[in-house]
Amino acid sequence: MLDIKKSLLNSFFEKITNGDFEVVYWDGERKQYGNGEPKVKIIFNKPLSADYNLDDPVLAFGEAYMDEIVDFEGSFEEVLWIATQNDDNFKENGLREKAFSAFKSLNNQIKNQKDNIQHHYDLGNDFFSLWLDESMNYSCAYFKTPEDSLYRAQLQKVDHVIKKLNLQPGERLLDIGSGWGWLIIRAAQQHDVKATGITISEEQYRAAKKRIEELGLGDLVDVLLLDYLDLDESKYQFDKVVSVGMFEHVGKDNLGVYMDKVNKLLVPGGLSMLHTITGVQEKGVNSWIDKYIFPGGYIPSIRETIWLLPEYNFHLLHAESLRIHYAMTLDRWYENFCDNLDYIEQQFGRRFVRMWGLYLRSCAASFRVSGLNIHQLLFSKGLNNNLPLTMESLVTS
Repeated sequence: MLDIKKSLLNSFFEKITNGDFEVVYWDGERKQYGNGEPKVKIIFNKPLSADYNLDDPVLAFGEAYMDEIVDFEGSFEEVLWIATQNDDNFKENGLREKAFSAFKSLNNQIKNQKDNIQHHYDLGNDFFSLWLDESMNYSCAYFKTPEDSLYRAQLQKVDHVIKKLNLQPGERLLDIGSGWGWLIIRAAQQHDVKATGITISEEQYRAAKKRIEELGLGDLVDVLLLDYLDLDESKYQFDKVVSVGMFEHVGKDNLGVYMDKVNKLLVPGGLSMLHTITGVQEKGVNSWIDKYIFPGGYIPSIRETIWLLPEYNFHLLHAESLRIHYAMTLDRWYENFCDNLDYIEQQFGRRFVRMWGLYLRSCAASFRVSGLNIHQLLFSKGLNNNLPLTMESLVTS
């Protein structure tokens, strides 16, 4: 008797023209796809139900993995490479375009941003502390050597950002999306600046407030619980503005809104550092990430981000790619995550564990093979003729 579910999957896999892999079906049958030696194996523990729509393979296989229907063996970089190399084979009937249109509609609603942020970051400080480093930095670290610990690399990242901003004593620094507050604290400690952080995550706000009080830095450092758009520029003006890992949350239609707000908050000649994930082309995050990890997220391309700068009188001073640094950061996070699997499963369940494990592994692989990148962009509001002649003192230790 013809197995309809197997036939549909076989038709799907036969569309993959780039890559060599093996599929092990639920009845034990093994089949190779491609012309060479298989580099990865896809294992079906049981058939896909009708709930999994192969018109959106990323979402379908992501959910199937979470539900323990599918497992993978082999290099995750190879899995992602095959997916990216065959992306054009799964765009029939305009499904991707329709999904992206709906995605853009969601991003048009700025009011959703707080809910989207809380969906991810308010899982709890206890959860993030299990696999982040002691500084609770949840963004790309900066490795000077492959042997650097995660904690050392995260402090190096914070120092790297601070150096580029050329902070001077008494200046006013704003960190948009300040997380657990380490950057504003370190900036105040090292450079005697007045530092303000803003976040819309209540968990991060409470933790940062507590850390500031414990360190006795209340006279130099403050953190506010509000949306960056609600920060009153008639009351607040800053010499330097930084944002690390926040730009990805504003949405495609709000990239210019962000730039306009930074322009209004910066004094003439002021500097801003934008640390953000970037893509090669202008498209949304995949549907699985959007549904389960970062709802409402959008990865801007490097070209559309730089294109925006002159529209707001911003002048690019320095650009740096940290692509491999983020892959290494995610490797470390995944290792820490795996060290705490039993506890996390007790708290959140097995499906959650598989979901977050897939997220961390797939993101690390994406930075290595898909063109996903991360850039630090330093720019000034208007021309600033009083900066150091070279970047050497700013980007080297």
